[in-house]
Amino acid sequence: MNANLQYRPATATDLGDVVGFPQNIDELFFCYPKAIWPLNVGQLAAAIAERRESTVVETAGKVAGFANFYQWQHGEFCALGNLMVAPWARSQGVAQHMVEVMEQIARERYRAPLMKVSCFNANAGGLLLYTRIGYQTVGIVERRAPDGSRVALVQLEKRL
Repeated sequence: MNANLQYRPATATDLGDVVGFPQNIDELFFCYPKAIWPLNVGQLAAAIAERRESTVVETAGKVAGFANFYQWQHGEFCALGNLMVAPWARSQGVAQHMVEVMEQIARERYRAPLMKVSCFNANAGGLLLYTRIGYQTVGIVERRAPDGSRVALVQLEKRL
């Protein structure tokens, strides 16, 4: 893990920063498909309310990343959701660190032997990250993009 990055539970005061992470409608769709562009604090707060372990990663006191679990079954698996990285913090290992933090939380708090992630086919950065750190494709399902076009949601898993 990156020594310059610290993680902690997300707080209400973090939401104003996090809603600025998605830079366009496509990025928002990748990290939160049900959200409506532009992301706002109300939408993010609603997601946090129905999810678990909303977590931020900070560097130099600034929020650089955010993620949570959208599904969890104690002793079985956790499913990573809402993974977002601040534009200024991209290509610095924040996303990988965020995934590693969430894997650790899944193991320690949920005794989960498996982490699941889903990534849209157009999200090359996400697909490359997940496969580089050991996730394997287990399925592909059809979804609809905001414009109604067909997209593939790649389902991946990793043994923890």
